[in-house]
Amino acid sequence: MLAAAMIAVGFVIATFMRGSGAPSSGDSTPASAPREPGVIKLASGAPQLAAIKVAVIEEAPLPLAEPLNARLTYDENVTARVSSPIAGRIVRLDAAQGDEVGRGAALAVLDSPDLAAAVADVEKAVSDEARKKAAFERTAKLLESDVLPRKDYENARAEYDQARAEARRAELRLRNLGPAAGARGADFALRSPIAGVVADRHANPGMQVRPDLPDPLFVITDPTRLWAIIDLPERALGKVQLGRPVAIEVDAYPGERFPATVARVGEVVDPATRRVPVRCTVLNPYRRLKPEMYARATLLAEHGERAVRVPNEALVTEGLYTFAFVERAPGEFERRKLTLAFQTPESSYVLSGLVAGERVVVGGALLLNAELAETPQ
Repeated sequence: MLAAAMIAVGFVIATFMRGSGAPSSGDSTPASAPREPGVIKLASGAPQLAAIKVAVIEEAPLPLAEPLNARLTYDENVTARVSSPIAGRIVRLDAAQGDEVGRGAALAVLDSPDLAAAVADVEKAVSDEARKKAAFERTAKLLESDVLPRKDYENARAEYDQARAEARRAELRLRNLGPAAGARGADFALRSPIAGVVADRHANPGMQVRPDLPDPLFVITDPTRLWAIIDLPERALGKVQLGRPVAIEVDAYPGERFPATVARVGEVVDPATRRVPVRCTVLNPYRRLKPEMYARATLLAEHGERAVRVPNEALVTEGLYTFAFVERAPGEFERRKLTLAFQTPESSYVLSGLVAGERVVVGGALLLNAELAETPQ
């Protein structure tokens, strides 16, 4: 009985010593240091690290509104749609789609009876003018000698004036067709009015052409200059001014932005869509953008304000506050409270809480937030 009582007393004393914080003779583990608030540290081999993705964040121009639907088109200031001013048949093609052509370069050669008729009209009108001129000069001399009445002189002068006007009309008609006055034959060269690239061609060898075809035979343009046509909602009209910068994004180049500038704002709201067309000029020096591409246009702040841009996957929302995790060292992450300036469906722009160049968790932020909540402070 005495031995059992001594064992019970020893157990109570040991329990008391451990509860009071005094280390027992059999426990040599040191007490853990207090953890820094808002910071979570993972061991180098922790399985959670496999689900965490980190990226360096950068500054970007601050947008004024969500991305808007847009469409890229030819810059009509440097685009020419070439049709034949005369009926005929194509006998030779000198330009193919994608070729660079100079101003005045031949695009195609047509065999045109109308051209031969125009040349003949010029020759006939010039010959008639010369004959009427000689007749008028003879009547003028006869009038001076009082051999001819003035009425005949006036008739000869009127006929000469009419012949001269007809000759000018025939020459201008031939000049409008392209060749210089006095050209011979029925071959008509269709020429480019501007220098550029053949963007489209609807001409084929042997094709019969006429002036009233629905499509142009050739489209010549400068592909380094494009327009972006934005469908601007009526509510965003107050945010658009001439010269305001715009960022253009297309699906062909994810994450890449192309600079543009507002050039024209439509004067009328479409009654069906309640939208206003806005035209932007886009410089395309490397010809990566193509006409008729669908695009997203983002209106930017006029004075070049910038903010840190992070993907929305990096954000964690708790109540009224938004947080992100910053990697301070391998396996060490700090939760930061953020102030957002603007948010789009893909990205958020941060006014405070992050600095450009920091490494931010863009995948696995929710996992880190859960780990932080479960770890005692």
